[in-house]
Amino acid sequence: MSDIEKRRSEIVSLLYAMQKELKVEELSSILDVSPATVRRDLHILHEQNVVIRTHGGCIVDGHSALEGEYQKKVSQNFRLKNAIGKASAKEVSKNQHILIDDGSTTFHFASHLAGRGPLSVYTNSFPIISALSRFEDIELFMLGGRYNPDYSSLTGEMSERILEMFNFDHVFIGAAAIDDSGQCLASDLVQARLIQLMLRSSQSKILLADHTKINAPGRVAFGSLEDFNKWITTRGLKDSQFKKFSEMTEIITVDPH
Repeated sequence: MSDIEKRRSEIVSLLYAMQKELKVEELSSILDVSPATVRRDLHILHEQNVVIRTHGGCIVDGHSALEGEYQKKVSQNFRLKNAIGKASAKEVSKNQHILIDDGSTTFHFASHLAGRGPLSVYTNSFPIISALSRFEDIELFMLGGRYNPDYSSLTGEMSERILEMFNFDHVFIGAAAIDDSGQCLASDLVQARLIQLMLRSSQSKILLADHTKINAPGRVAFGSLEDFNKWITTRGLKDSQFKKFSEMTEIITVDPH
């Protein structure tokens, strides 16, 4: 995939993630290209029936799977999550089998997988399936289970049984919060249980969580930073936190742009 194709794919991913009209000037700043380049990209995407042009910008064409509370989570701290997603995609190699949970940061990761294939991707997230369905070099598999409207995903016993049958190259996990001791927390018991099984089913375990997740609200611990091979986050950790957490896992920090 060429740089032009990757940039146009990123424009579509941004529209899916933010679920609003984006102006040419906004896209120019985010992508670090000229407004004229953005306009050319939007013209091509419009001709392909991917985006709808508006006065000075564009919106995504068609229905997105992002709805309600999940959409808000994807849009919250957008630049932080998008930077993590972009950096995380570099961890993936061709022909790998990867597992992605239903977090909002992992959605950004999925959106940056253009050109990384061929890949086999397993997930319980409808929005991630929707985002990845645009990429011809990615084979998609949906975990079964009970529908969770808060995350637009499937959870429960059926998903757990499927996970027990597989061994993945990588699993990419988000977290609702990370406490001072390095414990990683989920929003509820069902989600925590599913994440624990995802971690057991994968050789490489990668946590995607920006620095604002430190001491954020979280209910149920699903593990520790020590359970992960890497933690990809954004700059903002205190020196004492970075030193302590670095003894538990490898930390990769990225700068949002």
